[in-house]
Amino acid sequence: MTTERHLATIDELCVRDFPAAHGWSDIGAGGPGYHLVVLETTHGFGTGDQSERTEIAHQFTAYRDGVSQRLNERWGEAHPTSLDGVFLRSEDPEEQIPKPWAYLSAYVRYVDLWEADGTGRWVAVGVSEPKEGLEFQLFALVTELAPP
Repeated sequence: MTTERHLATIDELCVRDFPAAHGWSDIGAGGPGYHLVVLETTHGFGTGDQSERTEIAHQFTAYRDGVSQRLNERWGEAHPTSLDGVFLRSEDPEEQIPKPWAYLSAYVRYVDLWEADGTGRWVAVGVSEPKEGLEFQLFALVTELAPP
């Protein structure tokens, strides 16, 4: 089941050491204090018509909701969080937005957010809102860096 696979990935990231430097790992991107992974992506999704885009958007929202529901059972209700302000602030050269939050906000406008009990880590799950021709993606961020 897809949700089970996604939860297993998040569980692994909640205990895995963070990389010492920014880069790619066997599971996704990471760096000091964070892991960022794509849990699900459309492969080869092109410039489909609007009804196809809408259908795929609903499918990816269902993926997010399935993962979120299970994480709610573990850690309590998610904190729905908009990343619009984080994105705008990350565009300002005088702002120092932590890399994982700046990167995620460039792709995802809204996340479900938890402080994972007993791990000292934050978990965010969200769906990208791609421009036409780009892939839909379900992201998970596991970080020790509190949201800005």
